[in-house]
Amino acid sequence: MGRIRLRVREFAQEKGWTLREVSNRTGVPYTTIATYANSPGMATVDYTALDKIARAFDIAIEDLVEILEE
Repeated sequence: MGRIRLRVREFAQEKGWTLREVSNRTGVPYTTIATYANSPGMATVDYTALDKIARAFDIAIEDLVEILEE
């Protein structure tokens, strides 16, 4: 199973948003946003949360995801 890293922190910084603001704008719980922003790599994520985050940043999901290993 591959591992990915989500670029939540980078996109939040570009927008000038805190992780709490990302949570408020997406409706995704803050703990989930913080986990995604701080994790060096994950094997599983909630696709619905990814969709909400990508929409808030006005980007494609593919731009949010960095593949670390396949």
